[in-house]
Amino acid sequence: MLKRFYTLHSPLAWLALVLVALVGIVGIPLLNTQLDPSSTGYVPDYLIPLLGKFLCYAMVALAIDLIWGYAGILSLGHGVFFALGGYAMGMYLMRSMAGLGVYRSELPDFMVFLNWQSLPWYWYGFDSFAFTLLMILLIPALLAFIFGWFAFRSRIKGVYFSIITQAMTFAFMLLFFRNETGFGGNNGLTDFKFILGYSIQEHSTRLALYIITATALLLVYLLCRFLVTSKLGRVLTAIRDAESRVMFCGYNPLYYKLFIWVVSAMICGIAGALYVPQVGIINPGELAPANSIEMVIWVAVGGRSTLIGGMIGAGVVNGAKSWFTVAYPDLWLYVLGGLFIIVTLFLPRGLIGLFKGKENK
Repeated sequence: MLKRFYTLHSPLAWLALVLVALVGIVGIPLLNTQLDPSSTGYVPDYLIPLLGKFLCYAMVALAIDLIWGYAGILSLGHGVFFALGGYAMGMYLMRSMAGLGVYRSELPDFMVFLNWQSLPWYWYGFDSFAFTLLMILLIPALLAFIFGWFAFRSRIKGVYFSIITQAMTFAFMLLFFRNETGFGGNNGLTDFKFILGYSIQEHSTRLALYIITATALLLVYLLCRFLVTSKLGRVLTAIRDAESRVMFCGYNPLYYKLFIWVVSAMICGIAGALYVPQVGIINPGELAPANSIEMVIWVAVGGRSTLIGGMIGAGVVNGAKSWFTVAYPDLWLYVLGGLFIIVTLFLPRGLIGLFKGKENK
């Protein structure tokens, strides 16, 4: 029974998934609107954006598990796509503050401070929310397509592919750190005030962003679940396990890998866009190679090739990070490294493998 439940093919498993989604989407807002702040069970306001951030990370974990767990493509540069989605949303939020900044200028404050005379051409259109939504999907997808086309066409894979993805994110980090690129330099984009005319600091806006993020995570999970259980998913798994044999069977791995790579990048872009208004900042630090490596660790800790495992890993690792960086900030990197070593040596299937182990007993 437990095995049947775990595979998520039984009605009980789908019912459990729906119940978890309802708790995540409705439960926390309900507690905050119905309970008095002094009541037991009330969730403090500061936890809402924190939990929303964890949901965004869970979405990134799904994107990485989709390519690593099911297609065997290990990316150490997915922070690029996450940051590009975040910067696209940040540009919209900055444009929505036109005339309301410190300098009362139509230009963002950092541009006025750096003596920019006019808005750069690549900022045009970001005063429109619809255009911004399109760019959140299109920019990561376009970069992923160009990068993936040349990499997969050249049959670069394994550790070599991982290295060039890390080089890509490092190059973008250096680019975005420069003030002359027009993205805020070291400080990035911050001090957002409004989204669609609503104050970001308002309690109701934070709850709405949380609900939207939770809903997006559920939809992304269902999309990923559909992809990996379809014929496409079976071909991807075959490519992961024996790419040469797949080619001999008449399939071209290039198009399958390119498709799932682009889909994964778009999911990261969505996660980055939802992350920025809840956290309140986007800067080149999100492009640091260490961040992309940490994203892979989430999936490894939770359990790759399971989808749910990646989400669990993102929650566990980031929950521990939030606690350690406050209580023992100097120890966090050691804890993270130790956790990864322990999982690699003793839990090769991740935390979710513990439940699989119980099934087999």
